[in-house]
Amino acid sequence: MCYLSAQPALKHDLVFDTLASRWDEAIPLGNATIGALVWQKNDMLRFSLDRADLWDLRPMNGLHRKEFTYDWVKQQVLKNDYKVVQQYFDEPYEAEAAPSKIPAGALEVETKGWGKVTSVHLYLNNALCQVKWANGISLKTFVHATQPVGWFRFENVAGNFTPQLVAPKYVGVTSTTGGSTTGDDLARLGYTMGTIKQQGNCITYNQTGWGGFTYEINVRWKKTGNVVEGVWSVSSHYSDKKDNPAATSVTQKALQNGYDVDYATHALWWKNFWNKSSIHVPDVVIEKQWYLEQYKFGSASRRGAPPISLQSVWTADNGRLPPWKGDFHHDLNTQLSYWPSYSGNHLDEAMAYIDHLEANKANYQRYTKLYFGKPGIAVPGVTTLDGTEMGGWIQYSCSPTISSWLSQHYYWQWKYSRDKNFLKQKAYPWVKQVAIFLENVTVKNAQGKRQLPISSSPEINDNDISAWFLQNTNYDLALMKFVFTAANEMAGELGLVEDKAKWASIANEFDDFALTANDELKVSPKLAFTVSHRHFSNMMAVYPLGLLKWEDGVAAQRTIKNSIHVLDSLGPDYWCGYSYSWLANLKARAKDGEGAATALQIFAKAFCSPNSFHLNGDQTKTGFSKFTYRPFTLEGNFAFAAGLQEMLLQSYAGFIEVMPAIPTTWQDVSFSTLRAQGAFLVSAIKAGGRVTEVKIVAEKSGITKLKLPFVKMAIAVQKNVAVGNAVNGFVTLTCKAGGVVVLKNGE
Repeated sequence: MCYLSAQPALKHDLVFDTLASRWDEAIPLGNATIGALVWQKNDMLRFSLDRADLWDLRPMNGLHRKEFTYDWVKQQVLKNDYKVVQQYFDEPYEAEAAPSKIPAGALEVETKGWGKVTSVHLYLNNALCQVKWANGISLKTFVHATQPVGWFRFENVAGNFTPQLVAPKYVGVTSTTGGSTTGDDLARLGYTMGTIKQQGNCITYNQTGWGGFTYEINVRWKKTGNVVEGVWSVSSHYSDKKDNPAATSVTQKALQNGYDVDYATHALWWKNFWNKSSIHVPDVVIEKQWYLEQYKFGSASRRGAPPISLQSVWTADNGRLPPWKGDFHHDLNTQLSYWPSYSGNHLDEAMAYIDHLEANKANYQRYTKLYFGKPGIAVPGVTTLDGTEMGGWIQYSCSPTISSWLSQHYYWQWKYSRDKNFLKQKAYPWVKQVAIFLENVTVKNAQGKRQLPISSSPEINDNDISAWFLQNTNYDLALMKFVFTAANEMAGELGLVEDKAKWASIANEFDDFALTANDELKVSPKLAFTVSHRHFSNMMAVYPLGLLKWEDGVAAQRTIKNSIHVLDSLGPDYWCGYSYSWLANLKARAKDGEGAATALQIFAKAFCSPNSFHLNGDQTKTGFSKFTYRPFTLEGNFAFAAGLQEMLLQSYAGFIEVMPAIPTTWQDVSFSTLRAQGAFLVSAIKAGGRVTEVKIVAEKSGITKLKLPFVKMAIAVQKNVAVGNAVNGFVTLTCKAGGVVVLKNGE
């Protein structure tokens, strides 16, 4: 029995012979609270510094007027008078610079006399970046895994060492030519320029933003012989929130601890992180990209910090606001960012998302009452740090089913952990409130079926009146079906008989999915999916929701296969990188390993910067998309990791299936401790084209079924697990907590 090491190998690291010359190709470091990008700007080594909660939280100008209601928008749609809706609720997002995520600043060191850079190496196993120059100077730098502090250590520094703090250009000539895609001009925020003060080996930058918000950057260092050790931190301060320790105090304490002490605790955290799961596939591009995605996920999501926004802790360092204001887009982006965390066995990091939603519940309920006039919970599709609505393309930024999609993350957290306390205290209360909202916002049509008054499908028909539908879109329908199905299941688990019966009854009041004559999923009953589009919103029932399962039989398989064929046949003209990642997940659910692998290969090769950042457009400009721009967002990266995990392990259909979607050319494949629903940790080995071994560890007592990947089964290890007889290719495993079973190919 031999399973691969959980720690990433040197071949997975980022290695270059020069520093990047632009911020979105820089070496990324982070801990979900603070982050840094390491690159070269002219003759300066530059650390672009960031903190996740640096936000200009001013209300979106002009949004909150008396017409800001779902019912008023519906009336304008019915009157075919939509220009006023766009003027009131869509245009402010483009016209106003804020609310927005904002950058922190930068730390620079002059390297003009150091000669050329000879090597740049990001070690994934310990999240350490090392840079070497021709004159012998070397740098080791990391952002501490759990503390809001970044470290740098320069060796062989003969002369003086004088770093500089560089403030963002909050003051200067303003322009309005940016817009949300490329990022607006920082100077449009209207800030007074902050102050930078130096006292010996300590520099502090203080900046005041909107509404009394302030932040501080501090760097301090010491030189011992030819070695310089230094630390930096960024602290945020809101008058109405619990105050954070000032950056100056954080760095003072860290420097007293010393580089070696902090590095030891940092490296230990990352060792434990990597021990959670590992994979090996013969495609070196796909395997390396997966490890890079795991690294970025570990750098961008952590309990106690905000969840992953569009750019997380790597806000653009180009003198502008980040693309799409660096906000929380809940019509796809945040959800895709957390797809890999569940089967990837990173449930604790995934809780950062749940914690954020829980913390903002009261704000969501305020919005629900204001915009929809209904009880329960509806979450805006585009929000600030504290969950406040931002408007923009109102069909999606104020969609009534956003909270339904977010409900799936509560559901997954429960299904993969089997944590009954979580189910009782967080998951079911959330899903119940969403179900209450949907019950009240929907109406019965002439056929007695439940539907929304007006429906949409991100981002079909973009920002136009034709983006509204008077029947449920498959997107909205799938999400509503999912919520009531999940509520029914959760209530049953908790023994809430009346609730269970109620949700089951409402679930049966929805119509079937709209299909073409060829059994292809449509956008809505009156609109087929007929043009290339980046968002596969009509396919939600297949993935991620799993309402249409390949395992359901011939009819479901025909719908899934034909619907995916539509995506392929229409082509990728208007796809983003995340479209390929999503496609890989869909094809994996359809057991198409070759198709899934091809989609992942294209994503990694054509839609990523050299540092692995997802840049949305086709960077090769060879026809993988007509979008060839490069705004950086993270969701495509993390959906990529989920796609590979779906190829290796599936458990959504009521049983565990190992390697359900592997290309025939992948003869040697293995993975260790991926997580299956039911709180089972699964490892498997395929050698010479045959699955030779499957290991299952039960975290909780429970029963599961395994689809046997071999004809004849041999039990190699059996501890606190009762193994049933193989029946129709399945074996039932009855496990006690801590139980272990290893099954081998007995042929």
